[in-house]
Amino acid sequence: MASKISVSSVRNSIKTILDESAGEKKRNFVETIELQIGLKNYDPQRDKRFSGTIKLPNIPRPRMSICILADAADIDRAKLIELEYMSVDDLKKLNKNKKLVKKLAKKYDAFLASEALIKQIPRLLGPGLSKAGKFPTPISHGEDLGNKVAEVRSTIKFQLKKVLCLGVAIGHVEMDQEQILANTMLAINFLISLLKKHWQNVKSLNLKSSMGKPQRLF
Repeated sequence: MASKISVSSVRNSIKTILDESAGEKKRNFVETIELQIGLKNYDPQRDKRFSGTIKLPNIPRPRMSICILADAADIDRAKLIELEYMSVDDLKKLNKNKKLVKKLAKKYDAFLASEALIKQIPRLLGPGLSKAGKFPTPISHGEDLGNKVAEVRSTIKFQLKKVLCLGVAIGHVEMDQEQILANTMLAINFLISLLKKHWQNVKSLNLKSSMGKPQRLF
């Protein structure tokens, strides 16, 4: 599928990023590696805006902060794996205050919610989480909470908004080269499948670590 770019050239770009990151003075955080996409021949006003999510084989953001909006049973499960949670009472205390809901949306990268609560969330919080693009992922009592957290941390979203540049985290500098490569190729192939004219809509593809220089893939 990713016929326009060779695996070996992507592997070289990843090696460059990892070498440069290792050579820099020690950072006190783990740099994220982002796939940066420039699109062309798209009119965000007129063309259908695409949106899609895909689960990557290797967790790109292990430190992604997650909170579960939990019923009693899920609060107990959250405590066992030290996952941050909010109860229905906690949510009621926000009193649908837009500022407080916005603050909550900012505080976490993503949310889970007990299946039983999903329908109540708009009533409890208003549209704030949806507006922030962080509406919770539902989880049933039958699903393993730890696995669900890993799944959320592995899932990336491509969404066309008003601008023709996108960026998604596909890895970090403590992963090995092949893990980053697998994530990158899968992410690119998935992105191309979402685009109306596939490769003809791609202006540029770069990989970039938080502090490093962009590496041009396409």
